[in-house]
Amino acid sequence: MVRTWCALALDALGRAREEIDAINVYPVADGDTGTNLYLTVESAARAVEAVFDGHATAGASSRSSQGSRDRLPGLPDVVRAMAHGALIGARGNSGTILAQLLRGMAEVLAAEEPAAGPDGGEALRAALRRAVASAYEGVARPVEGTVLTVAAAAAKAASEAPGGAPEVARAADEAARAALALTPGQLDVLGRAGVVDAGGLGLVEVLGALSRALSGESAPPEARRERGHRAGRQEAGGDAPATRAWRTGTESAAACHPAPGGHATPAFEVIYLLDADDTAVARLRTRLDALGDSLVVVGGDGLWNVHVHVDDAGAAVEAGIEAGRPHRVRITHFGPAAGAAARTREPVQRAVVTVVPGDGLAGLCGEAGATVVPAGPGEPPASGELVAAIRRAHAREVVLLPNDPELRHTAAAAAEQARTEGVRVALIPTRSAVQGIAALAVHEPERGFDEDVVAMTAAAGATRYAELAVAERQSWTMAGVCQAGDVLGLIDGDVAVIGTELAATAETVLDRMLAAGGEMVTLVLGAGVPGSVADRLERHVREGHLAVDTVVYRGGQQAAPLLIGVE
Repeated sequence: MVRTWCALALDALGRAREEIDAINVYPVADGDTGTNLYLTVESAARAVEAVFDGHATAGASSRSSQGSRDRLPGLPDVVRAMAHGALIGARGNSGTILAQLLRGMAEVLAAEEPAAGPDGGEALRAALRRAVASAYEGVARPVEGTVLTVAAAAAKAASEAPGGAPEVARAADEAARAALALTPGQLDVLGRAGVVDAGGLGLVEVLGALSRALSGESAPPEARRERGHRAGRQEAGGDAPATRAWRTGTESAAACHPAPGGHATPAFEVIYLLDADDTAVARLRTRLDALGDSLVVVGGDGLWNVHVHVDDAGAAVEAGIEAGRPHRVRITHFGPAAGAAARTREPVQRAVVTVVPGDGLAGLCGEAGATVVPAGPGEPPASGELVAAIRRAHAREVVLLPNDPELRHTAAAAAEQARTEGVRVALIPTRSAVQGIAALAVHEPERGFDEDVVAMTAAAGATRYAELAVAERQSWTMAGVCQAGDVLGLIDGDVAVIGTELAATAETVLDRMLAAGGEMVTLVLGAGVPGSVADRLERHVREGHLAVDTVVYRGGQQAAPLLIGVE
């Protein structure tokens, strides 16, 4: 059920992402709440799938008389993985609060597996109560009319609902919808904008997914959302402007209704994971609370996720260093002050913004005139970072190259936000850095925008891509069972070759890709890969495939030792 819940919640947030982003006006109107919630749940869902994969592999390697159910993970393992995945992948204010809500639920469900059996009502009631208490503990200055209010209403209704887990989840879902409709009357900035709380709407989608997972209901999201509107109107006593804005989602409230006057929005959002003990974290809360606002510190057992809005980003990071070991540090400039200096000069006509995984590729793309957004291993950029890069490009027209299929929602959210600021943005769905290189190679800013986008899209689409990676554990793949340490050759995202040595495996991958034809091979070497590997592969292509050119770049990426493109 937890696995199904994660899948349904991810699907629901994916469908509602643009709508949620469009009504994001609090605490900062940066238009990324829906994307941040999606990425948070995506991280939770990945962690859950990893637990199932691990148990499946263990079962496959030690087949015995045990039934298949014995090879499935238990509820404690799954809910802990869900909470941990959400914690390390939490984005933004609402994503961080959602991570703590899931952690609170996991604390109860992991300890009460027998009570969460066929009935499970009491365990779910207790889990939702603990989730809300935990979330309020994590927020330095709770504000009503936000996701916290919606969560509290859901937990209260669940505590009073009779029946088993499906009935309890349904009661929580319905109460959350009713509470969401009331948020504009509780928070002035929402009332002025005529919208409900964006984070609260995201939580409604998550609770709706929980209800559907437990009850087996298969109503499509739009039908569920319309039922929620009717419930909200009955509760609020009419079709309030907030309810209409929630339903239509046709206008960016973030663009039309900035933060109220008299309140200076801090310049930066700072997020990092922190390894520290409870005592140090208590001191950190006090120090960060004095530095800024929207402070949320969640987690426990030595690992914390810290989120704060400040004017002095350096001081916020230094406070983390004093408390413990901060890592995965993300600093996002909110603007519009971010572009103030740039706006003193005339914008260029067109620019390219590209996401790259290594310093070498960053230098290559920068020399070609692109604005670069770095992406580290397991650290894809948030939509706010992409928006900031588009602003830095200071162009009337921007071509955005995400170079990763996992960034499709993030890049779409950034493009939509930039459009509300008057920038014409074309998003080319590049799935690999080598496709981005191919697109950038044919970019000509002198020709018409549409013509340029078509040419770049065609170049990217004509480039098959592959990457070499090292298996971290035994697992089933499209090419068979791999062992930890094996070299995996992934072609167009699927494992096609399993080998034991990098260059030999790459040769097999190249032969398979070139069997369908090709004129140019691009090799991007990762950090620490010797040049002799490139020399061997160039020789292999030259001797085995006539009239095929090879170009080699030092990419410096950490995650994949070798990227391959065939045009």
